[in-house]
Amino acid sequence: MAYVVTENCKNCMFTDCVEVCPVDCFYGDETMIYIHPDECIDCGACEPACPVEAIFPAEDVAEDQEKWIDINAEKCEEDGIENITEARDPLEGADERKTALGF
Repeated sequence: MAYVVTENCKNCMFTDCVEVCPVDCFYGDETMIYIHPDECIDCGACEPACPVEAIFPAEDVAEDQEKWIDINAEKCEEDGIENITEARDPLEGADERKTALGF
């Protein structure tokens, strides 16, 4: 089963995970990135790379975060969503959000 990006990524968009992904299964909009469930090979390389612990295997997503499983799948299929294949600068205020999240 694929990995899922959850709420901690919102308004951060650190892309450390993108750098380690061997299959380029990350997509992004203006607020966060998502993992395409049909492209993810379940290698797990992205999970430890995330500095805000936003990535989990779908079967391990906390109950209060399960909506993100569908959100990732839906967002990756939207028109205009961009395939993110290289690291980028995080969003403005990302370091402050990271601190607020306790990381």
